[in-house]
Amino acid sequence: MPSTTAIDAFSSRLGIDLDAIRANYRTIADRIAPARCGAVVKANAYGLGVTMVGPALYREGCRTFFVAQLCEGEPLAQVVGGDTEIFILNGIDPGSEALCAERGLVPVLNSTTQVERWRTLARTKGQRLPAALQVDSGMSRLGLPPATAIDLASDPAFARDVDLRLLMTHLACADEPARPANAEQLALFRAVHAHFPGIPASIANSGGTFLGPEFHGDLARPGVALFGVDPGPLAEGLRPTVRLDARVLQIRTIEAGTGVGYGFQHIAAARQRLATIAVGYADGWPRSLGGIGAAWHGGKRLPIAGRVSMDSTTVDISALPEEALHEGDFVELIGPSQPLDQVARDAGTIAYEILTQLGARHARIYLENGAAQVQAPGDHR
Repeated sequence: MPSTTAIDAFSSRLGIDLDAIRANYRTIADRIAPARCGAVVKANAYGLGVTMVGPALYREGCRTFFVAQLCEGEPLAQVVGGDTEIFILNGIDPGSEALCAERGLVPVLNSTTQVERWRTLARTKGQRLPAALQVDSGMSRLGLPPATAIDLASDPAFARDVDLRLLMTHLACADEPARPANAEQLALFRAVHAHFPGIPASIANSGGTFLGPEFHGDLARPGVALFGVDPGPLAEGLRPTVRLDARVLQIRTIEAGTGVGYGFQHIAAARQRLATIAVGYADGWPRSLGGIGAAWHGGKRLPIAGRVSMDSTTVDISALPEEALHEGDFVELIGPSQPLDQVARDAGTIAYEILTQLGARHARIYLENGAAQVQAPGDHR
C-alpha cells in the first residue's frame, strides 16, 4: 500500500483495489456468457463506496446495476454513464413513485400494491413505465406469488401500463449447491417465465453464477462476489479487494495478574507486551472479536487481549521482537495474513456484515491502474 503524507495522517486506512473488483466482474461475466452480467452495488457498494466502485464497474463494461433503495439510485446515476439501467430491488415506497420515474430509475415490483401504485402513475402520466417483476419462487421474502404473476402476464392492461424490462427471482440457498431447493426454485421460476415470452429472466445472485448455466438466465446479479467474497464452495478465480490497517496508539508492558480493558476480561497469565490500536467497533471491527480475533504484523499473529472497545483494541505483541513495532506503526487487520472471510469466522458472522459495517473514520485508498486516490474520513459516501 502506498505511503504518503496524506495517507499517514490518519489512524486507520482501508485499501480498496478497484482493479481487483473489475477483474472479479470480468471473471463472472466471462463465466456466464452469453448471459449478461449486472452488478449489485447496494449498501454503498457493500460499504466500499459506490461513487468509486460504480464508475470502475462501468469502465469494465457493466451497464446494469441494482441497488436496494430509491435513495441509493441517484448517487449511482450521477457517476455512471447515461446508458445504464438502475433497478431498485426493494421496489417503491408509498408516495415515491413519481420521484422514481422522474429520476429514470426502474423499480422491481414485489407486491400487488407496488404493482397497482406503479400502474396508477403510468395511467396518470399517460405512458408505459419501465419496471421489473419479482416472483417469489420459495424464499418467502420479496416477490409476487407465482399465480399472481401469471395473472398479470395474461392481463393486456398490465402490458399497456408497464414496460416490463425483467422477470426475476432470488435464490435462497445458492451458497449450498447440493440443496434441492435450488433446482426447485429454478423449476418454479421457469414455469412462471414461460408466461412472459420475450422478457429477460434474472435468477443468479453471486452464488447462482457458479451453480451452472441453467441458473444464469439472461442477466445475472452478482454482488458480494465482486468484492472478493466466495459466495459458495464452487466459486473460483475471485481476487480479494480490501485491506484494513490500524495505527498503534500505545505500547506497554504488563505483569502477570494485570487486567486489560473493560471488565478485565483478559488477565495476564505472565508478563506481556501490549499494543493498543486505533480501531474499535465504531469502525466496524466487531466487539465479538474480543479474546478471539487478532491483528498481524511481520508475519506474526497478535491476539486480541480483552474486549474490543468503541475506538480501540488491545493486542498481545509478545511474539514480536521489541524493535519490530513502535507507536505510530500500522498493523494489519484484513489483508494477506488475515483474509476477510477469516475475520468473519472469528467474529461469528459473515463477510457481508464485516464489509458493510466498515466505518466512516478510515482513510480510504482506492487503487486502480497503478495509481492511488486517497479519501480522507468523511469524504466518502
